[in-house]
Amino acid sequence: MTKLKIGDKAPLFTLKDQNGVSVNLSDYLGKKKLVVYFYPRAMTPGCTTQACGITNNRAKIDKSNTVVLGISPDPVSRLQKFTAKHQLNLTLLSDESKEVADLYGVWEKKMFLGKTFLGIKRTTFLIDLSGKISKIIDNVNTKTHHEDILS
Repeated sequence: MTKLKIGDKAPLFTLKDQNGVSVNLSDYLGKKKLVVYFYPRAMTPGCTTQACGITNNRAKIDKSNTVVLGISPDPVSRLQKFTAKHQLNLTLLSDESKEVADLYGVWEKKMFLGKTFLGIKRTTFLIDLSGKISKIIDNVNTKTHHEDILS
């Protein structure tokens, strides 16, 4: 597991979105700023709050020439249901193999109810036009996440 830092080149990846279409990080470089956020599981309360906050502020995000990509280990079918149920207007990507989460250093040991397991550490990476990480938010508050990425 790599621990990325501000100024590092963002690892490139290709993942399927909620519609089964391949999305390449490299397609945005030089054109749009990126918010790549990792979340544990679609349709859970915190993840829903986070995604809905972004959806509700999409116009402001678009004005800043920014694309938001949410990544979880969920299969494409679950992402489709999540998007439809909450009328989300952002791109959600399926990382079932957890390879991208590992590249970004967010697949790690977690503890819940006294049990240790591997899972996604909710983390957000802001990536500039050149593909470098300009900010890392690793103490994500799901209720204010949209404000944090806009600031």
